[in-house]
Amino acid sequence: MNNKLDSNTRSRNQSGMDRVIEKSKWQEYRKPLISVAVVLLALSVFWFLKPDAGRALKVQNDRIVVSTVSSGEFDDYIPVRGQVAPLKTVYLDAIDGGRVESVYVEDGAQVNAGDLIVELSNTQLQLDVIAREAEVTEQLNNLRNTELSLERNRLDHKRNLVDINYHIIRLDHEIGRLKPLVQNNLVDASSVERLQDEYDWYIAKREITLESQSTDERLQKIQMEQLRIAGGQLEKNLKVASRNMDALKVRAPVTGRLTAFDLEVGQALSRGMNIGQIDDPESFKLTANIDEYYLARVDLEQTAALSSGGRDYTLSVRKIYPQVKNGTFEVDLVFSGDEPDGIRRGQTLQINLQLGSPSESLLIPNGAFYQDTGGNWVFVVTLDGLKAVKRNVRLGRRNLRYIEVLDGLESGEQVITSPYTNYLDMDRLELQGE
Repeated sequence: MNNKLDSNTRSRNQSGMDRVIEKSKWQEYRKPLISVAVVLLALSVFWFLKPDAGRALKVQNDRIVVSTVSSGEFDDYIPVRGQVAPLKTVYLDAIDGGRVESVYVEDGAQVNAGDLIVELSNTQLQLDVIAREAEVTEQLNNLRNTELSLERNRLDHKRNLVDINYHIIRLDHEIGRLKPLVQNNLVDASSVERLQDEYDWYIAKREITLESQSTDERLQKIQMEQLRIAGGQLEKNLKVASRNMDALKVRAPVTGRLTAFDLEVGQALSRGMNIGQIDDPESFKLTANIDEYYLARVDLEQTAALSSGGRDYTLSVRKIYPQVKNGTFEVDLVFSGDEPDGIRRGQTLQINLQLGSPSESLLIPNGAFYQDTGGNWVFVVTLDGLKAVKRNVRLGRRNLRYIEVLDGLESGEQVITSPYTNYLDMDRLELQGE
């Protein structure tokens, strides 16, 4: 019976351990799904990171210019076109205006200092001069009358003082003679007292007269000084008016060539109107318009080179006009030494303006691509020459031939330097053809 129980117990235990557990569908497909997801993720990452991602355009090789990045000396200059202008110019103006009476020279003529150029007339100015002459004459007459009056007053005071002093001396003598007689009772004392009173009166009168004379002299000096100042000012005004009258005869202030001069007899000129200019025919300067990009880099005394007639000439920046017009600013350059022979006003010359000293740099040839990208990126040709990939770079100074590379390129790499007008939205170019 025990054997039977053990057999039954083993049967139950065996049946409990061998029970089949069914698997869920998620557990069945989990590993394949995870593998597929990993593969898709890897493909997506590869797609976005691979070099050929982005927009592409097929381009024929003969339609682009490919240049090589190289190391070399960068000469920091810019080409500039300068216009020849006189170094010194004197402008002629009609100071008070007027009517043209006579013209003595023609435009473009060579004149010497003092030569009569044109004669004007101005009725109002002539009347003004006459009025000022009358004012001066009247003021001078007033000054003379005042001087005579003051002199007469001075003489009157002097005459009064002489009379007063005479009476004081006379009375002093009489009192001196009568006092002994009064003491001896020979003369009445009232007589001496009367003389003494008169003596005291003249003494007081002399003090008042002296004080009056001093006050009159002080006031007279002030009045005379004021009259002289007023008279002097009127005379200055008269001289100015006279000079303006003389200025109606316009003369050449310096020797040179008369230009911008176009007057006709009978023509009316307004006050201060410019009627021409005289240019120095021996010395010249160059005026140049430079791109505003270089405004912060152009400074006084910077040098420029000019080649003319087989010779080299040096110029320097004398003046910078900071006003920007139409994207350019103006500078004046003067010759440092000899000037080219035969240059004429208005002639255009090509010069190279030196902005800095030469230095060793990484260079790429200057090209039209810079205007399209602003130097922020370029298309770099791959090693196999089949593609050109867009790459961000940092470029520096430019001259006529080269652009300085600061970052993003290495020596020996090739870049496209022709215009990018049709490729601005592309990420790479597929290069085709020989």
